Amino acid sequence: MPSALESPEGGEEDILRYEEIEGDPVSPMDLSELLKEGTKESHDRAENTQFVKDFLKGRIKKELFKLATVALHFTYSALEEEMDRNKDNPVFAPLYFPVELHRREALAKDLKYFYGEDWKEKIQCSEATQQYVDRIHHVGQHEPELLVAHAYTRYMGDLSGGQVLKKVAQRALKLPSTEEGIQFYVFDNISNAQQFKQLYRARMNALDFDKDTKERIVEEANKAFRFNMQVFDELDKIGRSLAEEAQDGGFPVHDGKGDIRKCPYYADKLGTAGPGCPFHAAVGLARQPLVQLVLAACVAVAAGAAAWYIL
Repeated sequence: MPSALESPEGGEEDILRYEEIEGDPVSPMDLSELLKEGTKESHDRAENTQFVKDFLKGRIKKELFKLATVALHFTYSALEEEMDRNKDNPVFAPLYFPVELHRREALAKDLKYFYGEDWKEKIQCSEATQQYVDRIHHVGQHEPELLVAHAYTRYMGDLSGGQVLKKVAQRALKLPSTEEGIQFYVFDNISNAQQFKQLYRARMNALDFDKDTKERIVEEANKAFRFNMQVFDELDKIGRSLAEEAQDGGFPVHDGKGDIRKCPYYADKLGTAGPGCPFHAAVGLARQPLVQLVLAACVAVAAGAAAWYIL
């Protein structure tokens, strides 16, 4: 890749690089090679989004990690629904590994850990994630050969850089050593990730696609990266709001449940609160110099009264 991220351990590591140097000979026209070369720039942009950089440095709040897990749940539910639909379709069937790869069950365990038994009632799909989900459903139903791009982008990343993110999250969020909350990253039915990735690439290269179809798959893989980056940017925006909230002091931390836009404080921070919102009006009033002066005077009087009482 053009550049490398700094490893959490202090060294240099290509965290999101899916393809690794192999001893097996490959052809420049192999689909795995075309995807590797054709998505290099997208790899670089994805690993340099602020959300990913902060994550790798261990700077991720638990509430934001929960929202990221929600986004993954909706994404993989769509992807695996379409993979199940096309499991017998020759344009995708060789890449159908439900026992080894599917993540829906693991994500359900993580969401139950974070949100409780009624987690399904407490989550909803964000705008950026919904766009990603809609594209996956369109591909699965109308252009199933392009599912290869979405499966490659997600699962090969989960088996590569995802294993680094697992360790970072476990350490940064002080999650149990028994791996609750990070089951998404645990592949119990893959004993050797490197060997499995070799098998997956070999199956991908054996698919009977012409040059035009391969180019469309590479283009779709780049789209998949863009959808992921849009989700990262959305999370980063929420993350900045959470950081601002911590600096303000005195405001409750959003618990990650339900629609963050419905919380008056975060709606104000995200610029989504309407002029009729009481919280929005109160915040606007509190920013007026005269009101601030009056509030300061009140605080001084209260402090003096408290000091007198103590004495």
